[in-house]
Amino acid sequence: MVYDRTCTGRRHRPGLSHAWGSGKILYSALGRIDHAIGVSSWDDALQWLGTVGGDAPISEIQYWGHGKWGLARVDTQAFDADALQANHRWAPALDRIADRLLPQGRSTVWFRTCETLGCVPGQEFAQRFTDRMNCRVAGHTFIISHWQSGLHTLSPGQTPRWSVREGLKDGSPQSPTDAHWSRLWHPNTISFLHGTIPAGY
Repeated sequence: MVYDRTCTGRRHRPGLSHAWGSGKILYSALGRIDHAIGVSSWDDALQWLGTVGGDAPISEIQYWGHGKWGLARVDTQAFDADALQANHRWAPALDRIADRLLPQGRSTVWFRTCETLGCVPGQEFAQRFTDRMNCRVAGHTFIISHWQSGLHTLSPGQTPRWSVREGLKDGSPQSPTDAHWSRLWHPNTISFLHGTIPAGY
């Protein structure tokens, strides 16, 4: 599990890094994660993921931080579709991580971030991510907090099954500008206490 440790009230909503850090402690105590770290850049996150635990295979990675349609951020640094290109400077680190994932797309990378898989940019990101990493990707289409709505997964070779309008409040699916907050009655909603992805999501 990786989380953004820079969200301490300087530029963002107050104290989310404290909440994510507390979640790390809780999930560790419940035996849901083997390793966890707070990072200040994607460079740090990717380097750590490529080496933590030695050569042991990785069945799941969770990232807790900020997101927008088609990307996830550490501080102001975005991980988006451009980062998945073969000539990107993160390509060697991503290759190391991909080599440690389970074969046949059986590992999951879960972006527990706002909106990352929402609208057209989110669906395009999901497809490119599964192709690049050969794993299942999971993420949300709504703004998430205690409730985390619009949780969907995509495996290699699949086409997104959720609507490009899911979670959209303002703008268009191609150019979204605002998203709805998660609510218990919205599609595919879990709470922050859920440590696994329900079947069928």
